[in-house]
Amino acid sequence: MTRIIDRRFDSKKKSAVNRERFMRRFKQQIRRAVSEAIRSRSIRDTDTGEHVSIPAKDLNEPQFQQGRGGIMEQVFSGNDQFSTGDRLNRPPQGGGSGSGRGKASNEGESEDDFVFHLSREEFLDIFFEDLALPDLVRTQLARVTDYKTQRAGFVSAGSPTNINIVRSMRGALGRRLALGTPSHKRLRELQRELEEAIEEFGQDSDEVAALHEEISRLRAKIEAIPFIDSFDLRYNNRIRVPKPTTQAVMFCLMDVSGSMDEGKKSTAKRFFMLLYLFLTRTYEHIEVVFIRHHTIAKEVDEDEFFHSRESGGTVVSSALELMHQVIHDRYAGGSWNIYGAQASDGDNWDNDSPICRKLLDERVLPYCQYFAYVEITAGEAQNLWREYEKLLGAHKNFAIQRIESPAQIYPVFRELFKKNLV
Repeated sequence: MTRIIDRRFDSKKKSAVNRERFMRRFKQQIRRAVSEAIRSRSIRDTDTGEHVSIPAKDLNEPQFQQGRGGIMEQVFSGNDQFSTGDRLNRPPQGGGSGSGRGKASNEGESEDDFVFHLSREEFLDIFFEDLALPDLVRTQLARVTDYKTQRAGFVSAGSPTNINIVRSMRGALGRRLALGTPSHKRLRELQRELEEAIEEFGQDSDEVAALHEEISRLRAKIEAIPFIDSFDLRYNNRIRVPKPTTQAVMFCLMDVSGSMDEGKKSTAKRFFMLLYLFLTRTYEHIEVVFIRHHTIAKEVDEDEFFHSRESGGTVVSSALELMHQVIHDRYAGGSWNIYGAQASDGDNWDNDSPICRKLLDERVLPYCQYFAYVEITAGEAQNLWREYEKLLGAHKNFAIQRIESPAQIYPVFRELFKKNLV
């Protein structure tokens, strides 16, 4: 059987063709590894690569051979332990060879799993692909860096629109002074000699005529110095530098009541990850505040935010109260850009929803650059949604959207932020 392996090299990475083919073949395993990484890693680590492990058994190449007819007995080459008719003992339970899992054994051989590293770009591509992200927007979100132009001195060549008149005229004046000063000095000396010659020899003498000729030649030399030359021109130089960024804080509010199952929490986590990744493209320093709530709200770390099993009823206003308190205590100086993202299934105690609307209207939205509420439910809109709808006309920095499946996360995200953060 003939096997052909493409080992061509390109100018940047070795075996790029084989790597692309490998990733297409094991796309399901890679996507599964990325999904597991998303569940386990911090939202601050979304913008990094990932190590992917593929079981050795999945790397076996398919082989074709002719079928054997009739009844045959065969002893394969390399057998130095058994003969025809030998009885083989069953390996001890839980031991023996394998893929590295289970109890240790003094027999058998195994192969380690194949591990390779997904680059940052490859990880983001697969992560966004799971969110149904369009290719164009995916490239912009993952790789675009904002720059600004600033003055950086002067150059001797450039566009006529960038010419600096003052600098050019100053250079021309300096050149004329440098070239004309010796001639002017000599001209003054000749004029003194001319006056002395006229007094001594008379106006029509040969000495006076010679001095008049030399003075005329020197004046012509001085007048030949150009007023401005291409050598004098100076142009404003502009360079691109990274755009200065300010600091931002991102509030993540999530309902962890009994109605929020693991699927809804996973969808909420993906939305928070996408929002954090988007903010990192605009702000250099970002702090994240995690607030989880059922009947009471609590500021927690990220691990407890996503994985704590604590649950109960639903009183959303407790989270908004805590967010307002944290803003007042730590981020009220005016130097922070404040963003809020709230995820819930919309189920709330009926008497509490009007309180939530009032808290948002008076205590939270006035401090926020933007606040987004996503309702993760496949059913009809809940009472919290209906209360929040009343705020849409009065606040341009507030938006609400509904998410029914993970594939809707990015379209909803784009709808929420296309007019405010782009």
